[in-house]
Amino acid sequence: MRAFRPSQSEHQAGPSVGMLAVRVAMAASAIVGVAYVLIAVVVVVFVANNLTAAIDNRLSQALGPVPVQPGSDQPFGQPGPQDHPFSAPVLMWRISPNGSTVSQNTSNIALPAAYNHVVGPQTVSISGVDVRIEGAVRGDDYVVVGETMDGVSQTQSTLIVAEIGIGFALLIVVFLGSVAIGRRVALPIERARQRQLEFTADASHELRTPLSVIEAQATLALARQRDSARDAAAFGSIDTELKRTRRLVDDMLWLARFDSTGGQPEAEPVDVRVLAAQTADRFGVVAETRGQKLEVAAAPVDSDAIVTAPPDWLDRLVGILLDNACRYSPDGGSVQVHVAAEGRRVRLTVDDSGPGISEEERGRVFDRFHRATDHPGGSGLGLAIADAIVRATGGKWHIGTSPAGGASISVSWPRSMSGHRDSHSAE
Repeated sequence: MRAFRPSQSEHQAGPSVGMLAVRVAMAASAIVGVAYVLIAVVVVVFVANNLTAAIDNRLSQALGPVPVQPGSDQPFGQPGPQDHPFSAPVLMWRISPNGSTVSQNTSNIALPAAYNHVVGPQTVSISGVDVRIEGAVRGDDYVVVGETMDGVSQTQSTLIVAEIGIGFALLIVVFLGSVAIGRRVALPIERARQRQLEFTADASHELRTPLSVIEAQATLALARQRDSARDAAAFGSIDTELKRTRRLVDDMLWLARFDSTGGQPEAEPVDVRVLAAQTADRFGVVAETRGQKLEVAAAPVDSDAIVTAPPDWLDRLVGILLDNACRYSPDGGSVQVHVAAEGRRVRLTVDDSGPGISEEERGRVFDRFHRATDHPGGSGLGLAIADAIVRATGGKWHIGTSPAGGASISVSWPRSMSGHRDSHSAE
């Protein structure tokens, strides 16, 4: 339970995630910026066309009431007939057949000769001012009316300034939002990558020790003269380290398969009471060799303790808990296994008489390769595998202190079935 060592590779995922998020935000901001510019241009053109169409409509209305013969009763700039009111000041020129132009404007603005017989509405420059003009025949004369485009230009300028301000604010919001979303999306990926790097580094560190021992023992055995006692000791040490290496490799392969698949084998109903008893039987010899007392206190027979999970996984979980309990309990100590049905959940508890787990270490005991003590043995992956099984099967951990002063580790799962009597009591 405490066979864990601090990881040798403590990497921070922040800088990589931050850089990735900034790149995503810049790309998103660029795309939004280009789209916004296109939309802004379309809006400006659309508004300008609508305003220009309104001017053309006023020019057409202004041409309607123009009399066939010139008169002074309707000077330009004054309202026309009630059914054709002028909604804006309109310039008017009357061109006689001999080419002379008479301005009927309240202001004396000359019409360039090039526009004396303009056809259809068009925008021209008169005295340096953009004017929208249109002409029509009235009797023997040709009448041209016009209106300045100042209103259109001012509206365009105001609209462009507003769009620049809105666009700037929008890009800031998009950039900051993309950074936040990018960090949220990339962080799990970066954590997985960092965890894989840490796992590889820690595994290399863990494998280096037994391999170094094996290499040293083999080198000494080959270098010295044959001696049965020394050779037996060397081969015994090599055998111990090989077994340790095999357990470590098995644990790493299990975690690698679990991480890569993310799923679990086919689950089925498992009686935790029976499973705990069978696993305890296997560890009975281990406890007996150290004079330890291994007891199993199961749930009452009339109360089922069935959960739905892969049987092999639960068997490995209970085996890990008992292995750690026996390993860290002293010679002559005790290990107790409790299985209880608590309402709609089943709880498995393993208590030992070892040194226990401090409050500071309880949050890290499930970290891969983390060790809170220097106790020999173990690969530092047992509780990491147990934690993966518990999380995948919907269980919950509880770490406390046993009655003997050691560690007490409990796992609870939702019950798959309930006895008739117990169902009513739970409700």
